[in-house]
Amino acid sequence: MNPTGWVRAAIALGALAMAAREESMKAAEYTLAPDACGMTLKAPDGRVVFTYMTRKPEKTNLAANSTSCFHPVNTPSGERLTDLAPGDHHHHRGVFLAWHAMQFQWPADFSGFGPLGPTEGFNIERGDFWGWGQFAPTGGRVIVNKGIELAKADAERAELEIVDDWMIGGKAFMRQVTGVVVREEAGAYVMDLDYRLTPERALRLDHQAFGGFCVRARNDGESWYADGDGKVTLPDPHYSTPKLNWPARPWYDYTIALNSGKTVGCAVIEHPENPPSTWHNPRYVWMINPCIVAGGEVRVNAGEPLRLRYRLVIHDGVTPKALIERLLEEWKR
Repeated sequence: MNPTGWVRAAIALGALAMAAREESMKAAEYTLAPDACGMTLKAPDGRVVFTYMTRKPEKTNLAANSTSCFHPVNTPSGERLTDLAPGDHHHHRGVFLAWHAMQFQWPADFSGFGPLGPTEGFNIERGDFWGWGQFAPTGGRVIVNKGIELAKADAERAELEIVDDWMIGGKAFMRQVTGVVVREEAGAYVMDLDYRLTPERALRLDHQAFGGFCVRARNDGESWYADGDGKVTLPDPHYSTPKLNWPARPWYDYTIALNSGKTVGCAVIEHPENPPSTWHNPRYVWMINPCIVAGGEVRVNAGEPLRLRYRLVIHDGVTPKALIERLLEEWKR
């Protein structure tokens, strides 16, 4: 080969090596890609962290109109933590946010009623976006995804923004923008969720024992709950009686010893600036639910955001108390 040929070959080899390095660097970061039911986030080594579902699977028992949820959510070892449309509650769906008793209201126009018409009043649209249908209508009530964006990603963390609209009869009554930050720390996935819900009309969330943010976990094994003092031995809550909810705590953890022999779990840490909550964590429903309406109804003015923040610690093995406490103190600061 003549000198010119050697130079050309060297340049070509150098370009290939650079492209390979760039591809390697690109692969060694969190990635977001579409799948059959939504968008899937993968860790730099290819492990699936979660899928954000925007549509129902082709075959499913999911009874709720809405899908928008995180499922499956996996532990670092790749074991699935969450459940979708389980046999006991077909409207439950992974990690989700919804209420089953809420209403939007706005001033009614009585100008055509004549001199004896009402002096004031409201138009009201009630809705159950949880999917149960016991306390408000579910027909035409659906949370519709409007977009998912991987805002930033590297080898250490991923930042996403998810936009969903809460619809009644095809009209958006509230916009939900969810910020998501994911990283792996001390053998667990840490998932920060920052919900901003802005109603188009004045919003009232009814006084109820449960509703709002929920982690619906698997139930195929022996399970238990824990807080900072250890295993929880309080009586189970019941949906009809808010006072039976477990008391306010910075965090509760759900752990399950799977029938397969593995142990997995998830702790939910409340942000200190969230509205006051008690926790609806019935052992017979296998969910974690900090409930902001257990102490009374919550009202939100039209155009003003309701902000709710939760930190999830998704772990293999038993409750990582030291890690949870450290992450709690980090949030307090």
